[in-house]
Amino acid sequence: MARPPTELVKTFDGEERLDLCRAVLEVTRGPDRGHKCAVRVGGITVGTGVECDLVLTDSTVSRRQFEVRPTPDGFVLADLRSTNGTWVGGLRVNHGVVPAGSKIVVGRTTLLLVARKEREPHLLSPHHRFGSLFGQSAVMRRCFKLLERAADTDSTVLIEGESGTGKELAARSLHEKSQRCDGPFVVVDCGAIAANLIDSELFGHEKGAFTGAVEKHVGAFVRAHGGTLFLDEIGELGLEQQPRLLRFLERREVRTVGGSGEIGVDVRVVAATNRRMEEAVAAGSFREDLFYRLAVIRVDLPPLRSRAEDISILALELARQLRPQVDPSTWLDQGTLEVFASHPWPGNVRELRNVLERLAVLPELEIETLLGVAARVGSGDLDSSLTQLPYHQAKERLLDSFEKRYLEALLAKEEGVVARAAERAQVPRQTFFRLIRKHNLRGAAESGDDGDAGAGRR
Repeated sequence: MARPPTELVKTFDGEERLDLCRAVLEVTRGPDRGHKCAVRVGGITVGTGVECDLVLTDSTVSRRQFEVRPTPDGFVLADLRSTNGTWVGGLRVNHGVVPAGSKIVVGRTTLLLVARKEREPHLLSPHHRFGSLFGQSAVMRRCFKLLERAADTDSTVLIEGESGTGKELAARSLHEKSQRCDGPFVVVDCGAIAANLIDSELFGHEKGAFTGAVEKHVGAFVRAHGGTLFLDEIGELGLEQQPRLLRFLERREVRTVGGSGEIGVDVRVVAATNRRMEEAVAAGSFREDLFYRLAVIRVDLPPLRSRAEDISILALELARQLRPQVDPSTWLDQGTLEVFASHPWPGNVRELRNVLERLAVLPELEIETLLGVAARVGSGDLDSSLTQLPYHQAKERLLDSFEKRYLEALLAKEEGVVARAAERAQVPRQTFFRLIRKHNLRGAAESGDDGDAGAGRR
């Protein structure tokens, strides 16, 4: 009998190891023929989005088309709510185990899942948490092992993972577990700073160095001296800024914009990205030498959907943080946790926390309603009409839709008593009345600006 794609093995010294079957997903037909991607422990995603592990240029493929994940039961293929579907053997597959050698058809593209005999060993931590991160799944314990080892060194670390998986939390926990824990932890979001300002933010500038430089600015590298500099969304750093970062990693010296001398700094760099950097290197948008300098230690945080066994324990832990004075089992029953376990969580842990925050404030709201809104916001597969609108208009329309359904559900729960509904929503009654009128909910109280007249009528 063939060995499963992943196996938990006990080593001679009592440690646990996850053995992974080496497998590759290769494009055999379509505009990206010849492109391939190794299947990793936490799985890989395929689509046209730059955040995917295997990025396709086929216009008939969705931004996030499908994923393949190795498990003890086989290679699990899951369609990620694509437009045209994912097909194997002429059948449309939403979620299921597919054998090695399967041909996967998406749009005009065909991919082949090839498994090899070689096994790839991954040591697991015996612990179920690292700093503020926690999880008992093998894929998370693999991350903990890497982070534990990295904490004992000053090596540069690259943390990869989808949005919402906790990359900044991992970086902060790594800092707190390292010998630099008493030093500063400085965060720079490379994707949120204009290209013409990134040098100034990272390296600082002298007074008068450029128009608008009315005073000296101390850069992030100097501010992080003796501690850790976390470069979030490093994949968004422009090609023109990359040589200066590479130079720092090689020399550990910075020169301010407009300055004349080098300044030596003692900083540990941790970078993070939701993009697959190999793809960025292949596309020429990221320097290969800089990538290797950053990726001395690589930690790949898995999406929440690939560690379903962690969802209940994670939800309960987050619930304790949100309402420390209340036993989480009193407002997170087993039925709710089971619904959580079956949800795909496109927004990962960030989405889970968001849902829990709303549930903590609005326990009367149906959990399916909360998850339905979260899925529409986080999945990326919205009503196609929204993509025809500017971002802010699309966001406003989607939130308006949620707002109306929320009001209707809350009024129904309170049998039309607006005062009670407003109290449940924790908003002033006048605000609640304005929302009712905004969404033209007929039958709601016609008065209301006075705050009490009509407050008990629909």
